[in-house]
Formats: sequence, structure tokens, C-alpha cells
Amino acid sequence: MRLDDFHYDLPPELIAQAPAAARSASRLLHLDGTTGALRDSLFPDIVKLLDAGDLLVINDTRVIKARLLGRKDSGGRVEVLVERVTGLHEADVQLRASHAPKAGSRLLLGDGAEAEVLGRRGELWQLRFAGDDDVWALLERHGAVPLPPYIGHKPDADDEARYQTVYAKNPGAVAAPTAGLHFDDAILAALRAKGVGIATLTLHVGAG
Repeated sequence: MRLDDFHYDLPPELIAQAPAAARSASRLLHLDGTTGALRDSLFPDIVKLLDAGDLLVINDTRVIKARLLGRKDSGGRVEVLVERVTGLHEADVQLRASHAPKAGSRLLLGDGAEAEVLGRRGELWQLRFAGDDDVWALLERHGAVPLPPYIGHKPDADDEARYQTVYAKNPGAVAAPTAGLHFDDAILAALRAKGVGIATLTLHVGAG
């Protein structure tokens, strides 16, 4: 098997820039595991495909407002994507700037947040955020939802709601567990009524 076996053309005009009006209005491709047959369906049909006694495992991670825009104290623009919160005031981040900042330099982020560059940890940068707010509160106040790079608009209030699953609970992801975005409360209720078990786990999704 070769890597280029997985290459395919995806015209930009076919990349949706906004979700369907209803979460469950998406299409569903059903693969029959026995025959290999493929069938185009709609997402609500997942209720028909699962049987009483089956177990559906869902990821209850919650996407945080992990993207921060700002500038270095030297004036250059900078974009920060928090990848991993490592302490009350510290985080490992992806950092994009025209010139790499030096350890000890300061970043002015959002509309008032400030961070000190501690150094690098592999491909990530270590930041220490100033002020009384912990990292979670600071991101909620100053950050933005980290939409995928193929989405061309800035995140708005609708994105904050729709780029979460309806069962998102534990904050920590910087990307949504996208397979779960199509479930709504009605489908989950129908599955439970049918006797399908639903179990949760928390797996924070990283930018990779």
C-alpha cells in the first residue's frame, strides 16, 4: 500500500463553510461489513443500524477557545494555538510568527492577555500567562474557537455552539471529535429507547 493511494481531488467549492441547519441532516455512508456493499443513507438512519444490546461509545471532550491572535512586544504579529494546558498559568502551544520569538520575550494577545515565552519543548512553545486568571479562564475571555484551516471565515457565536457535540462536557480539546457532531438529542433518545447502551470517555483531540 502506498501513501498516494489515499490522494484524491477535493474541489474547494465542495468544502462546506457552514454546517447544515440541523445537526442530523448530514448524509451517512453505510458499509456492510459482511458483503462490502456501500449504501448512501442519512444520518438519522443510524438508529436503524444499531440494535438493542449494542454499545455506542461517545467522546465527551469539549473544545476550548484555543486560538489567540496578537503581537510580539517587538511589534510583529503572532498567532497562538494552545495545544496542551500544563499548569494554572502555563501551556504548550503552536506559535506562528514571521520570526521566532526568543525566550523571555512577551506576547500581547487578544484584547488584554499577556504571556512570556519560556522556550521550546520539541515542536511546541512553552508560554506562561500573566495575571490572576488561570489558562482556562483566560482562553474563555480572550480566545476564539479554533476552526479548521479550510474554513474561510472568522468564528462567530454559531460556530461556538455547532463546533461542539451536544454531549460535550470536559474542556480540553482544540479540535472537535467531528464524527459526533451529527448526533442530536432526539437521535440519542431514540437509541436509548431502542435499548442501545451509551458509554462516555474523554479523549482530548489535539491539533494534529
